[in-house]
Amino acid sequence: MQKTTLEQWRMFKAVADAGGFNQASSHVHKSQSSIHNAVSNLEAALGVKLFEVSGRKVVITEAGNLMLRRGQYLLDEVSRIEDIAGSLNRGVESELRIAVDGAFPQSVVFQALERVSAIYPQVNIDIVDTVLSGTNELIQEGLVDLGLSAFRMKNALNDEICRIEFVAIAHKNHPLHQLGYELSYEDLKSYRQIIVRDSALQTNRDSGWLGAEQRWKVGSLRASVDLIVQGLGFAWLPLPMVSTLLENGTLNRLPLKNGGVRSSSFYLNFKDQDKLGPVAREFIGELRLLTLDMPTSEEG
Repeated sequence: MQKTTLEQWRMFKAVADAGGFNQASSHVHKSQSSIHNAVSNLEAALGVKLFEVSGRKVVITEAGNLMLRRGQYLLDEVSRIEDIAGSLNRGVESELRIAVDGAFPQSVVFQALERVSAIYPQVNIDIVDTVLSGTNELIQEGLVDLGLSAFRMKNALNDEICRIEFVAIAHKNHPLHQLGYELSYEDLKSYRQIIVRDSALQTNRDSGWLGAEQRWKVGSLRASVDLIVQGLGFAWLPLPMVSTLLENGTLNRLPLKNGGVRSSSFYLNFKDQDKLGPVAREFIGELRLLTLDMPTSEEG
């Protein structure tokens, strides 16, 4: 039989987080004496001193810090179990929140969602556009249910869904196309590079070659395409996004000796598969089917 209770662990954590019994009392809306009794009983059951008095302050002990870390795992797991039970009790989700990196083909996402909506017409869909680390930040903070990203997540599920090529391009009349020979990175340095800004607030990740002496940062890949079409710079952009502009001759690939084409894996990321409802699972299934038909290169 277990010697401790979840309530004792919760009160212990409340005191540690608040910095004292009186402060914890106002946070958890329990009397100071009941919190003190819970912590004292926990100390007796564990056989270790969790707090000590230093002047007028309550200070957590070294053993208390160790127990707090272990207790956090316990409380997190209980919270996870309760969330899963809530999902099962609710049944079908009322909303599906998806973060989608701007480099991933939007048409594929929309097709998958259209199929899902045919099965679950009452479900609201919330699509959040992201750049670089933005998808994973939203997943980590619990603001979306799942997302499509070019980066793996730590302590999460990362399902590789496809590979996408990024090509170095500029407008057909851009000076780089007038040089008449194969280009090196050194040749690019004197011309403006268009870069897309990371949408994550906690991360400032730059992607691609950044050797140009003049760089413009924009907030979306669509803005980057618009600038390239106006002849205002060069960039590496996802092939699915610019294929039509390449085919009609508006844009041309830069004739680079090396590095003119780059390939990146894209991942379907989510934190906990058990917490995904039937709508999210249906979307994942449809997305996997659609990406099987996606070309992996221009030749495909």
